[in-house]
Amino acid sequence: MPSRVNLQVGLLGGGSWGTTVAALVARNAPVTLWARNADTVQEINEDHTNSRYLPDSNLPPSLQATTDIEEAISGADVVVMGIPSQSFRGVLADVAQYVRPWVPVVSLTKGLEVESRLRMTEIIAQELPGHPVGVLTGPNLAREIMSGQAAASVIAMDDEIIIKELQRLFQSGLFRCYTNDDVIGCELGGVLKNIIAIAVGMGDGQGAGDNTRAALITRGLAEMSRLGVALGGRPETFAGLAGMGDMIATCVSPQSRNRHVGVELAKGLEIQEVIDKMVMVAEGVKTAPAVMSLAQEHDISMPISEEVFRMVSGESSAKNALRVLLRIAAGSESDPG
Repeated sequence: MPSRVNLQVGLLGGGSWGTTVAALVARNAPVTLWARNADTVQEINEDHTNSRYLPDSNLPPSLQATTDIEEAISGADVVVMGIPSQSFRGVLADVAQYVRPWVPVVSLTKGLEVESRLRMTEIIAQELPGHPVGVLTGPNLAREIMSGQAAASVIAMDDEIIIKELQRLFQSGLFRCYTNDDVIGCELGGVLKNIIAIAVGMGDGQGAGDNTRAALITRGLAEMSRLGVALGGRPETFAGLAGMGDMIATCVSPQSRNRHVGVELAKGLEIQEVIDKMVMVAEGVKTAPAVMSLAQEHDISMPISEEVFRMVSGESSAKNALRVLLRIAAGSESDPG
């Protein structure tokens, strides 16, 4: 077990992943978790559980929660953002008045802001200029980690000194944390795989076999890499934990929210019906329009992502989308499309 890290951590977000990361970090350093829901905060403090998002999981007694954002942030040496992408900027604006200068800010969020098409680390740079910015990402299913199963993640930041200290902060037991200085590539890997997971879920929901699933994942990884490199990421990043690793976990696990969206769409439900039935946010639904806008701007072919976009925007059904994907003409594997 790593030695205790002499840092105070403020973590914003009481969902499944935010709570899981808070539980991991609490083994290494004092953590105060901020959540809007007073009942969630009371449950974490008194019962050491978060039954809404992590049923049957116990949290460390040392993990403290609050509904007061100033209490969570004012004394923090590290700020961790586990806020859904479309609420991310608003919460950061509240953080700005309380966070001390030069405190590192780490994003857990795998999405893009719809209107601006910005990554979360870009939003942090806008709202909190001068703060070191990073992202924690990878194939990390919250319930598996809380049950004690082994997992690996990536902390990405371009500051070599700070990233080593953050690696010690997040690494805990069987949760291994690797470092990477490709913030753009790591962050985009977490964003783009969500869209492919919806496509895979759609196929699974219609009884498509392992061959179809493998083809969608592999061609989806090619799409991810093309756009990711065009936006400044490094090719090798998309073959690592933040790319291929996260893609596989999100596309095949029954715990995956985005895969679940595809499965439900395959049953004939409308996208709003699917969203209304979910407790947690599926970032791929919100992110798809921004991703397609970026692909068009950079002239990147993304046929799988395009069909997912048409599905979640109501322009196509899951059945028609899968039929289109299966009929796409195949050229050289190294060619786009």
